[in-house]
Amino acid sequence: MATLPVFRWHLAPDGYATRRQLRARNLRPGGQDVAAQLERPRRRGRPPLVAYLYRVDLAKSVRPMTPGRWRAHAAMMRARRTCPECRRDAGYVIPPTLGTCVTCAYPNEQRAA
Repeated sequence: MATLPVFRWHLAPDGYATRRQLRARNLRPGGQDVAAQLERPRRRGRPPLVAYLYRVDLAKSVRPMTPGRWRAHAAMMRARRTCPECRRDAGYVIPPTLGTCVTCAYPNEQRAA
């Protein structure tokens, strides 16, 4: 197994990018292996933070959203907004800590005017 080149934080050469940096350019790794890694040192003997780098020249463009994917995304978001108790769309993503909309979670609370 070949070892990856390791660069210090902010010292990676041009032509390498993290997943987030690729996404900001509307690119994706496209199946390529990790080409290098960044290491950010930390204090008190903790291991360094590691970020994996991909080659920009081998990256592929992001696949466009199809109508089917848009429908699936809308259905997923609708399910996250629907209260399981009152079955209404809360208008926001229901917090998993509550499990229901705020109105159902705190039925006796009076709203301040």
